Amino acid sequence: MTPAQALLRRGPRLLAANGAVGSPCVSVCRMGADGLCEGCLRRLDEIAGWSGMDDAARRAVWARILERARRAVA
Repeated sequence: MTPAQALLRRGPRLLAANGAVGSPCVSVCRMGADGLCEGCLRRLDEIAGWSGMDDAARRAVWARILERARRAVA
């Protein structure tokens, strides 16, 4: 399973759950030429800012990640 496929599988459950929004990190921390982490598909600013984000901001990041993941597996 590719990281994008794993994110597509995991992301909707996290977004549907109440409470704290879990990190998309999968411990594959390599930045690709496209500026995205190869593991979690976040940009550096999204990674750096994650710990200071509220749940609404984290859900917005997850929504962007899922869109990136859909494009990656298409």
